[in-house]
Amino acid sequence: MNHANDFSGSEAIAHAFVLARSGSRALTDYPGEPPVTLADAYAIQDSAIAAWPDQIAGWKLGRINAPHDADYGAGRLAGPIFSRNVWRAGATPTRFDVIDGGFAAVEAEYVLVLGESPPDRDDWTAETVRPLVARTLTGIEIAGSPFAGINAHGPAVTASDFGNNAGLILGQEIPDWQERLAGLTCETRIDGVVIGTGGAASIPNGPLDSLAFLLNLLHRRGRRLEAGQIVSTGAATGVHPIDIGQSAIADFGPDGQIHCLAVAAEGAPA
Repeated sequence: MNHANDFSGSEAIAHAFVLARSGSRALTDYPGEPPVTLADAYAIQDSAIAAWPDQIAGWKLGRINAPHDADYGAGRLAGPIFSRNVWRAGATPTRFDVIDGGFAAVEAEYVLVLGESPPDRDDWTAETVRPLVARTLTGIEIAGSPFAGINAHGPAVTASDFGNNAGLILGQEIPDWQERLAGLTCETRIDGVVIGTGGAASIPNGPLDSLAFLLNLLHRRGRRLEAGQIVSTGAATGVHPIDIGQSAIADFGPDGQIHCLAVAAEGAPA
């Protein structure tokens, strides 16, 4: 196996992840030489995006904590969210697939919906992105990977497999989000037990800064956001691992709740 910063190595790792995800098959080891830098990781991610049979509906952001943020030169990482893995929350719990032996987690999120396609530039800030946002919704990001150790080997490994994303559940629109965003709070429960509390202030510099980071990153990667796409801005109460058969609720107070249930992915043992 060539190194991940070699093009053929990136392709091989991406191919392994795509096959594992498509077949709901866990990977006991990272499928190649792990990426050393975020540039290496995004090369793998880009190869997997090209091979994945779906359109990108938006992007997720994940936090890179200290000291990794200094080591990797970034406080966040990004991954694609695909159209077939975006669901609308309803009256009954939203079911989502978990690969048995892989990784899965739920994350309460604030989701920005773009009202227009942003100009392609790399100097966005939290204030300059504000006019781009048409709506803000509640959400639950379903983090997931065939590789159980996706978060245990540093941010580059996490970023390489779609940024550890497996879907997004969209909740209610947040009224008056422009005035309320900074003060929004939420909590996450798994099987009825509160396992995390937080809110928009838990996201470094707030959700709009997540959007600014993403736009600047995508510019460097030769990608862009389009009107109508969604941005899941970061875990507001933490990243909470979940097992097959468990249920979770993200409670956004006056902005509603989202209920979901982890089920075995097709092809994976129940």
